[in-house]
Amino acid sequence: MGESRFVRFQGTTRSPRGHFPGVFALANGLAREGKLNDAQYQFLRAGNDWYDANFTNPSDVDPTVYDPDVHPGAVAWFKTTAVHLVDRVTGYLEILAAHGVACERVESSNPGKIIYEDGEQVVVVPW
Repeated sequence: MGESRFVRFQGTTRSPRGHFPGVFALANGLAREGKLNDAQYQFLRAGNDWYDANFTNPSDVDPTVYDPDVHPGAVAWFKTTAVHLVDRVTGYLEILAAHGVACERVESSNPGKIIYEDGEQVVVVPW
């Protein structure tokens, strides 16, 4: 099968749209629901700000990339070479674990049809 080129951190329960939500969506959901303590919220804000400053949001490049009518089930995967981005996920995983939200690391060399790609990530429609 070859070496995994992509990694994704996602919940283990399908969303109403049928996909497994990613780590950022899950953590931001806890924040929206008011479930984070002050330290967790501060980490999340700082982490999100760092990712916004250091990571391309595919939606800024292609506003339709996550549109469920255009690309049903589209999800983002980090490239395994983007270690500086992958390493920072740990704090998000700790927040999810503290709130009993199950999350898993999934690796693949071919996660789906690539609809967006840059140096650090892909967005795919799963096969």
